[in-house]
Amino acid sequence: MSFKLRTEQQYSASNKSSAVSQKWTLFLCLACFCGGMLFTNRLWSLPEPKGLTRTTTAIEAEKLKLISEGCGSIAQKEVLPDSKDIDGTLDKTISSLEMELAAAKATQESILSGSPQSEDSKKSSSSRKRKYLMVVGINTAFSSRKRRDSVRATWMPTGEKRKKLEEEKGIIIRFVIGHSATSGGILDRAIEAEDQKHGDFLRLDHVEGYLELSAKTKIYFATAVALWDADFYVKVDDDVHVNIATLGETLVRHRKKPRVYIGCMKSGPVLNQKGVRYHEPEYWKFGEAGNKYFRHATGQLYAISHDLASYISVNQHVLHKFANEDVSLGSWFIGLDVDHIDDRRLCCGTPHCEWKAQAGNICIASFDWTCSGICRSADRIKEVHRRCGEGANAVWTAKF
Repeated sequence: MSFKLRTEQQYSASNKSSAVSQKWTLFLCLACFCGGMLFTNRLWSLPEPKGLTRTTTAIEAEKLKLISEGCGSIAQKEVLPDSKDIDGTLDKTISSLEMELAAAKATQESILSGSPQSEDSKKSSSSRKRKYLMVVGINTAFSSRKRRDSVRATWMPTGEKRKKLEEEKGIIIRFVIGHSATSGGILDRAIEAEDQKHGDFLRLDHVEGYLELSAKTKIYFATAVALWDADFYVKVDDDVHVNIATLGETLVRHRKKPRVYIGCMKSGPVLNQKGVRYHEPEYWKFGEAGNKYFRHATGQLYAISHDLASYISVNQHVLHKFANEDVSLGSWFIGLDVDHIDDRRLCCGTPHCEWKAQAGNICIASFDWTCSGICRSADRIKEVHRRCGEGANAVWTAKF
């Protein structure tokens, strides 16, 4: 009896101690958990990076300064830039890029085809380009030696004067010719000898022929724009008298305009009769019989701005060639935003050029309409030069 009572008392005491130990265990667990959290936060809290803060603050301050300065400069401008100025700048930039593309493309094709580089090409590639006012290409043929000599004796400076014209006035003048069907033959050797004497030729990768004038025109512009960075590129026939100073002063007035096409604009009939001069084999493309051509410059002399010359160079392989080169050139600009400038001083007849010169209205180009050039030019151009010329010192005193 006493043993049973003692056993029950011991069991009751053990239950009480167990209950107490469970409460303390739970309390200790909670205390350890809280202590661990506090220890962990203190351990992983990094000190503030003072150097990084200063750098970030400085950068943000600089940004705020730039923004405030930009806003201040905008606020100071009373008038926004004219949209025309923006368009002009964009046009000039695009034209410059097109010209560089054309030059690179022409050089690459020359290398791939194995064509020898001319002296002008070597000079151009060695000294990356200066800016010129104009390149004047005088279209000539193998049989026109006397015409070339008469041009050299009248309106075209030669020797050191020609070099001075390039350096001081930014005017390049070259006789433009390709090669004969038998490359390296007697005709080509004669031109090479003449070029060694005068150094005033631009040789083209082109087979000469009257029916190939449209192709020659394309190749001339593509070659010229690759060799010289000029504001304008001019084509003139070797039986036409030109006043260089008056031409330069005229072109300068249009220098800031993009895509300029200057000449004596005409719109003659489309001739479908075979055997007549200026016959158009593709007359049917111009509509009914008796129709006229679209407006284009006469072939004796015309000028185009450098962006149009670049356009021809880049697209020369897909530009269609009509029988007449002046018609072909006009057709290449159809559909483009081109400024056609009709200047009648580029096509003065004789003796009208003399009357205009006496009145102080100097002509740019003079020739005989009946011959589409100066009749017997090798003999008569000196007379035209004396009567219609602007004077020997005009080009040296002119300011372009």
